[in-house]
Amino acid sequence: MRTVHSGIVDTLIGFRSQRVTPAIAALRDSDKAEHHPHGYMFKEVPAELEEGAEFDAIGETLGLMDQFGIEVGLVSHTMEQTPQALREHPDRFIGCLAVDGNRGMDQIRQITAMHGEGAIRAVSTFPAGVHPPIPINDKLWYPVYSKCVELDIPVFVAVGVPGPRVKMMPQWPGYLDEVCYDFPELKIVMRHGAEPWADLAVKLMLKWPGLHYSTSGFAPKHLPKEIIHFANTRGREKIIYAGYFPFGLELERTFRELDEIGFKEEVWLDFFTNNARRVLNLT
Repeated sequence: MRTVHSGIVDTLIGFRSQRVTPAIAALRDSDKAEHHPHGYMFKEVPAELEEGAEFDAIGETLGLMDQFGIEVGLVSHTMEQTPQALREHPDRFIGCLAVDGNRGMDQIRQITAMHGEGAIRAVSTFPAGVHPPIPINDKLWYPVYSKCVELDIPVFVAVGVPGPRVKMMPQWPGYLDEVCYDFPELKIVMRHGAEPWADLAVKLMLKWPGLHYSTSGFAPKHLPKEIIHFANTRGREKIIYAGYFPFGLELERTFRELDEIGFKEEVWLDFFTNNARRVLNLT
């Protein structure tokens, strides 16, 4: 049983809206109408709002954060509420920009500007979800990686078989070996499981100091056993909490199932707080 903590940093949280999963450019037109292109993977996906509904989505998320001891949430600018949340609650939310290597220098200028304004502390990539897809080690991503090193911000990278029905190989975790070699100062956080290559993800984290793994995209009871073993042995400083509300899981289920995953007592503080604060440069 875990010890109840405060000061948790959630590296993937958001706000309930009329579309909790942003449209993905690489999906076929017939699939784009689905609000949950990965919904088949989850039971009891958090409900979306009805069109035109009056609802304080930011207030709901803040209430849940208080309930479960989450002090800071990393929120994406793909959600319409993010600028307001950052403006009104700068002590509770930090911003993340979803980027597309196909945009070239326009993308780099946007990263630079938003970081200068304090609107982002990280960027994220979805290699299989941009159009056209870009493998993790493709040189179209290299200006993004270089800018992240320059600004000392992490990049959160989707790895493994994607939930949406798009081609998987752009997200093969083995591509990270080349990226980590070429950018030894880059802080990388893998998102969404790395399955079925979780064992490879562990080997790469052992090899590369800047490579980490977040628990987004999984109900805790389905986390790869390799990741749990790694956290309990040599990887205590590499595994980072991400709750995934409201994209696929309610926080009540996440924290209930976390109680049963078998982390050693000394792992929890690093998992919930210390690792994310170090990677995101939070004081």
